[in-house]
Amino acid sequence: MPAPLLPIETTPTLPEAADVVVIGGGVAGAFTAYYLARRGIGVALVEKGRVGAEQSSRNWGWCRQQNRDARELPMATGSLDLWERLAGEIGEDPGFRRCGLLYLSNDEAEIARWAKWRDFAAGVGVTTHMLGEAEARARAGATGRAWKGGVFSPSDGIADTSRAVPVVARGILKAGGTVHQMCAARGVETSGGRVSAVVTEAGTIRTRSVVMAGGAWASSFCRQLGLRFPQSSVRSSILAVSPAEGLPDALHTADVSVTRRGAGGGHTLAISGRASVDPTPQQILYAREFLPMFARRWRALRPGGTGGWRSGHETARRWRLDRPTPMERLRILDPRPDPRLVAETHRRALALLPALRATTITASWAGYIDSTPDGVPAIGEMSGLPGFFLAAGFSGHGFGIGPGAGHLMADLVTGDRPLVDPRPYHPDRFDESAWGKVAEF
Repeated sequence: MPAPLLPIETTPTLPEAADVVVIGGGVAGAFTAYYLARRGIGVALVEKGRVGAEQSSRNWGWCRQQNRDARELPMATGSLDLWERLAGEIGEDPGFRRCGLLYLSNDEAEIARWAKWRDFAAGVGVTTHMLGEAEARARAGATGRAWKGGVFSPSDGIADTSRAVPVVARGILKAGGTVHQMCAARGVETSGGRVSAVVTEAGTIRTRSVVMAGGAWASSFCRQLGLRFPQSSVRSSILAVSPAEGLPDALHTADVSVTRRGAGGGHTLAISGRASVDPTPQQILYAREFLPMFARRWRALRPGGTGGWRSGHETARRWRLDRPTPMERLRILDPRPDPRLVAETHRRALALLPALRATTITASWAGYIDSTPDGVPAIGEMSGLPGFFLAAGFSGHGFGIGPGAGHLMADLVTGDRPLVDPRPYHPDRFDESAWGKVAEF
């Protein structure tokens, strides 16, 4: 079933021209369009389905610095500040709170890794409190267990996944941009070797700058333009339960992670890293690049089904611009959750937090997490096509760093001073000379 999501209005008329067209109404695309609109840039956001309906509403909602890759940490820190300003800028609450994130463990090696990260993060101004046995037990009263240690990151927080991206889209409209739902972008036209227009199912928008922020669809779209972007997705399953008293806002353990939901109450339950691998043509195409990652995670990944192949989001084929594309045949990726994983997650959560035994499961859903080979997003202008920018491959980290990613992309499109150093994110690090030319099935 779809994850809960706040509905928003759609701009009724497609513009004939825009300074920038953003393709994809997830967290990265919405924040990109938002920060462009606030600078007075004429921006149109086009989304094949509903804004925020795919992975941007299907994740935990964590906005964290804790345990970030060093390349992502500056963006994570900047994103927290941007999250905090958002309600005041838009006049509507995206559900963000700096509630702090709690990590608990009985694994001494894991605690040692957290301590090593704490030492690194302290050098860049990030505060992380390591917890000894007594402190961990005091913070973990809801579990009724003793713990060897843990981490509390006080400046981190959560946002409401059912509201955040729709609220940002409303901010785009208030700032003068346009938002077009149920409007798939089929492709890009070029003139003089650079972007000149975006072809949508509802008409063509003239533009010299395009941002592809299509999540799990991004690599297939790039392939239509002869651009190589290695990307692969796994299917993650999650569930929500009815409200319970006395539970932490955000808790991670090796067994299960628990997050308080937004205004509707209740908690989201998930097992970190656990996912299903649904074979797709694109996984075959980029197998060499992703085998090391899958090999590292083999204990957490399960073989999936044929749903990913049928959905078309990771196709290796080309499509025509004058006919319906895979995006129109499947407006919203809404894969079936793994019932075994849902049951196991629920069982682990009841064992960890006795208060949950008085709750009921209110929903379960799944989503495709799009990844790059190195687990770091691709953000920047693709050298193979001037005017074509990419913001994709967020590898399960995109919701929390969405504001920073969108701000950085707006900086790059407009030539403004970048929020953070953009070099670690540039798509050219996946240069085709290292792996061969664009292939096609």
